[in-house]
Amino acid sequence: MTTEGIKYEPKDYKSDQYVRWCPGCGDHAVLNCLHKAMAEVGVAPHNMAVISGIGCSSRLPYYMNTYGFHTIHGRGAAIATGVKTARPDLSVWLCTGDGDCLAIGGNHFIHAVRRNVDLNIVLFNNKIYGLTKGQYSPTSDRGFVSKSSPYGTVEDPFIPAELAFGARGNFFARAIDVDLKNTTEILAASARHKGASVTEVLVNCVIFNNGIHKSVTDKDVRADRTIFLRHGEKMIYGANKDKGIVLEGLKLKSVTIGQDGYTIDDILVHDAHEKDNTLHTMLAMMSGEMPIALGVIRDVEGPTYDTAVHQQIEEVQAKNPTRKLREVIMQGDVWEIK
Repeated sequence: MTTEGIKYEPKDYKSDQYVRWCPGCGDHAVLNCLHKAMAEVGVAPHNMAVISGIGCSSRLPYYMNTYGFHTIHGRGAAIATGVKTARPDLSVWLCTGDGDCLAIGGNHFIHAVRRNVDLNIVLFNNKIYGLTKGQYSPTSDRGFVSKSSPYGTVEDPFIPAELAFGARGNFFARAIDVDLKNTTEILAASARHKGASVTEVLVNCVIFNNGIHKSVTDKDVRADRTIFLRHGEKMIYGANKDKGIVLEGLKLKSVTIGQDGYTIDDILVHDAHEKDNTLHTMLAMMSGEMPIALGVIRDVEGPTYDTAVHQQIEEVQAKNPTRKLREVIMQGDVWEIK
């Protein structure tokens, strides 16, 4: 795609900075996909701002040839909201981690989603605090052993999708770092969505949490442990494309097509645009014997905060003629000293 008659390439979004992530870190893949997605959408680098908080993933603004702001721990969503409200013409991205976003930044995150600020939130989830050397995070599983939980955690984790839907989110997607093609597709969809979009990327921390997502990301199991959802398409997965998702009663069920009386007609069709998020939540929460849902799970239109703010300003200005600053200062009770 083009912007202002210019065709952009991934290299146009790359800065000249050396990428300081550990070799093998999943963050490299996400950065690569973001460069490709921006070129596909055609957002001009000078019309894009990348905001981050603190953490390994929050280094990303340095590696983008765009405007950027490396802010403080957990406050990226608040800063990004301010940027988008002040400059609604910019494509604003928030790159954050599971600790930065869901612990100290949790309150800012849910309210950015609730307000439906037109932000593209990329949530790197490696289920660990990597930058501070291996403490458990808000997404670490119960019983997880880490430097800050040597005997295992005694708390249940946040599930990003559940938080996003609980905050009335209109866009949620999930990707894995080793699937560059589909991750690029998802990030491009995020850029095109008007409103707060949340993309959770399951990334690997090779140093402090290596292999945390291998049960779904390894090539030999990925096809049977994940399902990539696309709007308007049947929910089919498996190495032989012979498995599918059906709804029985109030629960989702994985079945084998052609067995136990199930046919292709029984398989659900994904509707990412359905306003009721009940089924989207069920899909996003699948685990255990069910495949992990990837792709754009929810993509629904709704009024955005930044647009509403500017519309309100225009309406108020239309009712109150613009005056000079001196006229504003001199209104009301004024004393003249001679």
